[in-house]
Amino acid sequence: MPPHRLTGNALRLPIEQRVSQYLGRAWRVTTVDDMRDLASHPAAILSDGCYAVFAKLGQRPKAEDQFAQEAAGLELLAERSGALTPAVIGNVPVAGGTVLILEAVQRVDRHAVQWRDIGRTLALIHRAKWDRCGLATHSYWGDLCQDNRPIPDWPTFYRERRLLPRLRLAIDSGHVPGWLIGQVERLIGRLPGLCGPDIIPTLLHGDAHHNNFISTPRGAVAIDPAVHYGNPELDLAYVDLFSPVPDEIFEGYREIGVIEPDFNERRDLWLISAWLALTAHDAAFLGKLAASVQKYD
Repeated sequence: MPPHRLTGNALRLPIEQRVSQYLGRAWRVTTVDDMRDLASHPAAILSDGCYAVFAKLGQRPKAEDQFAQEAAGLELLAERSGALTPAVIGNVPVAGGTVLILEAVQRVDRHAVQWRDIGRTLALIHRAKWDRCGLATHSYWGDLCQDNRPIPDWPTFYRERRLLPRLRLAIDSGHVPGWLIGQVERLIGRLPGLCGPDIIPTLLHGDAHHNNFISTPRGAVAIDPAVHYGNPELDLAYVDLFSPVPDEIFEGYREIGVIEPDFNERRDLWLISAWLALTAHDAAFLGKLAASVQKYD
C-alpha cells in the first residue's frame, strides 16, 4: 500500500474502526487512491478490496463543524428530494483535525446522458419546498460559513444573508476598488426590481457547479452541498461557475422542472455572491465580479 497522509497509524486506525463499526465486520485498508487533485483537503479512496470509502481530512479550526454540516446537508438532500448522495459513514476526530468518511461511488466518464443526469438531479432537488428562504442551521460554501437564518422572501434573503456579508468580506480584503464597491451597493439597493418573479422557496444544493456532482452508473451523485432553501435559479447559475457546461444539463433539468424564459437575464445576478466571496479570497476573480455587476449598473 503506497504511503499517504491518511494511511499513517494516527489517521488510518480511527478510520478503520469507524468503517468496521458501520459495516459490522472487520475492515482494514489495503489500497489507497489519492484524491487530492479533486478535493480541497487531503483526501483518498480507501478500500479493503471489497468495500471502498472516501475520506478527507480537515485541519482548520472549524473543520469539525464544517464536516458535520456537510454530512447533514447530504442527508437532507437525500431525505427531502430523493437525490443520490454518498452514504455518510461518519466524522472521526483525530489528532489535529477531523476526518469525514463517505461511502465511495463508482465514477464513469461524462457524455450527453451524464450531463442530463446532473440536470435531472438538480430538478429533483428543487421539487422540495419550504415556506421560507434559509435553513434552521448554518452551512458552508467551501470554507465560508453561511448565515441561513430564515427570511420569508428571496430578495431580502439574498441581500441580507449573501450579498451584504460577502461585500463586507470583499471590502475588508482590500481587493475591490471603490468604484466597484459603489456599483455593488447601487445594485443591492435596486435588488427587489432585479430578482424577477416571486418564488416558492426551493431546496438548493447551494454550490451546484458541475464538479460537485459525480457521474455514476446509477446517475448523478451530489456531493459538497451548501444546503438551504431559496431561488432555484441560484443552482442553475452555478453549474458553469468554473468551467463551461453543455446544453444537455439544462435539457435534463427541463425533463422534470421549469426554467423561466428570462433566467439568462438574471444569471449573472446570482453569480455576484460567488464572485464577491471568491474575490475576497483571491483578487484574480475581480474581473469576473466586475463583469457581472456591470451588466446591471
